[in-house]
Amino acid sequence: MIRNYIKTAWRNLVKNKFYSVINIAGLTLGLAIGILILLWVQDELSFDSFHKNAANIYRLEISGGTGKSKQIFTAGVAPIGPLSKQQLPEVTEQVRLTGNGFYSLYKYGDKVFGDEYAMFADPSFFSVFDFPLIKGNNARPFVDDNSVVITETTAEKFFGNTDPIGKVIVADDKQNLTVSGVIADFPKNSSMRYDMLMPMSFNLKAMLKQGMDMGNNFGYLDYDTYLVLKPGTSLKTLATQIRQIHLNHKPDDTDAEYLLLPLAKMHLYNADMTDKGISTIRMFIGIALLILVIACINYVNLSTARSMLRSKEISMRKIVGAGKAQLFLQFIIETALLFSLAAVLALGLIYVLMPLFNQVAGKQLVLNLADYHIWMVIAVAITATLIASSIYPAILLSSFEPLKALKGKISAGVGDVMFRKILVVTQFAFSILLIIGTIVITSQLNYIRSKNLGFDKTDVISVWMRDMDKHYDAVKAELLKSPGVLDVTRSNQNIVRFQGFTGSVDWDGKDPKDNVIMHPIVVDKNLISFFKMKLVSGASFTGAVNDTAHFILNEAAIKQMGIKDPVGKRFTMQGNKGTIIGVVKDFHYASMKEKIAPAIFWYAPRYMNKLYIKTTRRDAPKALAAAEKQFKTYNGQYPFGYAFLDEVFNGLYQSEQQEGTLFTYFASIAIAISCLGLLGLAAYTAQVRTREIGVRKVLGASVTGITAMLSFDFIKLVLIAIVIASPVAWYAMNKWLQDFAYRINMQWWVFAVAGLLAIIIAFATISYQAIKAALMNPVTSLRSE
Repeated sequence: MIRNYIKTAWRNLVKNKFYSVINIAGLTLGLAIGILILLWVQDELSFDSFHKNAANIYRLEISGGTGKSKQIFTAGVAPIGPLSKQQLPEVTEQVRLTGNGFYSLYKYGDKVFGDEYAMFADPSFFSVFDFPLIKGNNARPFVDDNSVVITETTAEKFFGNTDPIGKVIVADDKQNLTVSGVIADFPKNSSMRYDMLMPMSFNLKAMLKQGMDMGNNFGYLDYDTYLVLKPGTSLKTLATQIRQIHLNHKPDDTDAEYLLLPLAKMHLYNADMTDKGISTIRMFIGIALLILVIACINYVNLSTARSMLRSKEISMRKIVGAGKAQLFLQFIIETALLFSLAAVLALGLIYVLMPLFNQVAGKQLVLNLADYHIWMVIAVAITATLIASSIYPAILLSSFEPLKALKGKISAGVGDVMFRKILVVTQFAFSILLIIGTIVITSQLNYIRSKNLGFDKTDVISVWMRDMDKHYDAVKAELLKSPGVLDVTRSNQNIVRFQGFTGSVDWDGKDPKDNVIMHPIVVDKNLISFFKMKLVSGASFTGAVNDTAHFILNEAAIKQMGIKDPVGKRFTMQGNKGTIIGVVKDFHYASMKEKIAPAIFWYAPRYMNKLYIKTTRRDAPKALAAAEKQFKTYNGQYPFGYAFLDEVFNGLYQSEQQEGTLFTYFASIAIAISCLGLLGLAAYTAQVRTREIGVRKVLGASVTGITAMLSFDFIKLVLIAIVIASPVAWYAMNKWLQDFAYRINMQWWVFAVAGLLAIIIAFATISYQAIKAALMNPVTSLRSE
């Protein structure tokens, strides 16, 4: 019986090639794109959850500052982890990680590398996290302070196929690092991905030599701390206890608060559970569902519409003994067969589209059919879509009354027609929603690119000077002689994205209860003019000796401080007492998702190691060649690295740019699927109204009039979809824009353009079938029925 059903289903598919192609094409596109998006979502949700004890591991974060300057810092103080483990029974283990600021060049024999991502870590790193050593001793990963654990890829790069254990890597030509262990490369869905790990004890001793006892320092935030907690521990109570430990050692940090962020959530959430990416996940889940629903609607619409053409076939089956259940099963099998073909084609399409999708989404997804996670995603998508698409058409087709159907007295009910209209409206409402989303995201990104940042970053190259900083004046003089170099300046960090911060500031009239977080940057005397920043009041640095006791603040800092006529007022930062000599106009030195925060310019030449070179687009290669020559003169074999500030700035919005590109693709695909369904419905409408069209032509109706008549019914549905989609899109995109402190306003033309685009596309789709029907000879039309 099943075999007969399959044979019948296949005959129906072959017999109605046009509608079969439309259905299969729509479902293939919908399934392929829906599954791709869900694979991306599954990958994002899997971050850091592969650790066996992930449920009990938390990252300890600290917040500080008062009022508008209050911030959460992922990095904390070095002593808090060990003290928490010692004093709190709920904490069973702790791990600290901090960046490597000591070495940048690594040698083994004649092999020299400078791009290794090295970190310092506690030995407990290898027992707390599931990064076991494949070579070495898990119980004792670091043999001594000069040990290093490397990844498989790093080991192969340095040592080829030889055993790396015991081999010595020389760091910066002065420090021997003995390989004591090798770990597998970090998984792609891990937030922690390093090349080399060195012992935390080395870092603490090196910092002590520089006069900083990090083991007792509660003011230097540079250590990521992870705690392993006993199951059932109250996070709120524990955070309060940790805060008390902090206050016992530094009582004046009354604004400090601790937060515990679950390991498996740190990729998508901030420590206060605000959005760090989870809204994007929800948005893309919604898009995947929308595309799958649009594909389902195509099938349901065409199946129910064409049910009238199959009424006599179904009636004959009922007369010869077929029961309702048997007919229901037959139509379910027809749908399943069509879905099977679409699913196979969808998998092939996924395989073809995966490289492009990875490129756009910034991922490294692989269609590994041996991975059960992929089959789970595929199975859920196909099963849910199959159920949603097959039930209603099967019930409708199996419910015809045979006698009425054979007499030709059966007709589509008002409810069935209305149901199909609702589906078309829903389909286009979803498509219009995606079109509006695409326009808004693109407009916001264009706004960010074109907004006046308060400084000129065009054609500026940044270079880490390393040992060049000791010879800055000579380097600058040589560079200014080079063709293509317009100007040179320096600072201690990237002007596009400040990294430093301090709460240790004081001024006349400051409320002792206030703790204002400010962002200091060390600048050269000509940096303000180099970047074409504007001084609101006062003067810039001159390079005089007394400039080390001078400060220039931005407008946000002055506003936060609440002082008038700031020039000449006393100001202290981190114990350095001085005077405010100028106020610079606010400029964007962070993402536009953040309000411009208080900033401090100060002059301290010994800290400046970031070189900036102003050039032109045409002469940039010459400027780079000159910079590299100077770098090699003072840094020898150290690798020369540089970045254009335009590229650094664009990198701040990489995820938003990816969202915009993906939105454009998804909106195009949604429209394409909707148009396939509309094309099928238009063809069906022309088919069932053949006699009417013939009569109208005999009575004098023009081709234009008939085309307009056939098109208007569908265009009316698109107009209704625009009305429904617009307020929903306004709400959704307005919410998305709230993530940006500086954003566009939603304009009426966005909805007008989206609506007009939908109408034009729908009309172009319908008009072919409408014109084809209108051009048919009326004699042929009347004879066909």
